[in-house]
Amino acid sequence: MSAGAIVRSMVDSVGFSDLPVAGLRVQLGGLGLVLLPQHAVWDAAARTVMVSDLHLGKEATFRAMAIPVPDQTARTLELLTDLLTVTGAARLIILGDLLHARRGRCEQMIQQVTKWRQRHAGVRVELVRGNHDRASGDPPDDWQMTCFSEPFSHAGVQLCHDPKQCRGPGLAGHLHPVVRLRGPGRDSLRLPCFLLRGDVLVLPAFSRFVDGRVLQVGAADQIFAVSEQTVVSMS
Repeated sequence: MSAGAIVRSMVDSVGFSDLPVAGLRVQLGGLGLVLLPQHAVWDAAARTVMVSDLHLGKEATFRAMAIPVPDQTARTLELLTDLLTVTGAARLIILGDLLHARRGRCEQMIQQVTKWRQRHAGVRVELVRGNHDRASGDPPDDWQMTCFSEPFSHAGVQLCHDPKQCRGPGLAGHLHPVVRLRGPGRDSLRLPCFLLRGDVLVLPAFSRFVDGRVLQVGAADQIFAVSEQTVVSMS
């Protein structure tokens, strides 16, 4: 299946199926999805929202190396809460790199996530392990998250962390894709983006404390740039 498997049907400026946010409707492997400006993918039929690359504890990892970095976990959890609230999701799937590193598993971060998880106990949370998760270990039991190795199937679409692990239509993370927009002068703007490469859709990093990568875009690639309010096709 080629990149033509994902088709932009319209950009919603008001909402999608009673979803009060702007989003871009797409189809992947026959599955109807919405790309959200919250760096997430929404499957309305399954009441499932998917994100990737939270990298919780990254700031604690820096602190362990005597590099002072302010707390980032609270902001990431706040963004997750907003996402769950606006979608009304019953299920959250994290496409890898929930945790940043083993040395970042500090007590403060663990307690922050534990309390967040208690507030959203009614939401089913699943993690497709990424390379950072394999190094840092599975989340604490109190987080009530079910972990899977990649690829993990959802409605006929493969869910992975590394795009290279998808065999057929899939969703993945890992690359932290960013697109650079250039103006008529020498000004430029970097925006996170969704990247469709072949029949695999790569999500932008959910954490705002993660460096994005401006990737070399192939002729067949499709880019969907993310602003604060909407997602726009660059094709």
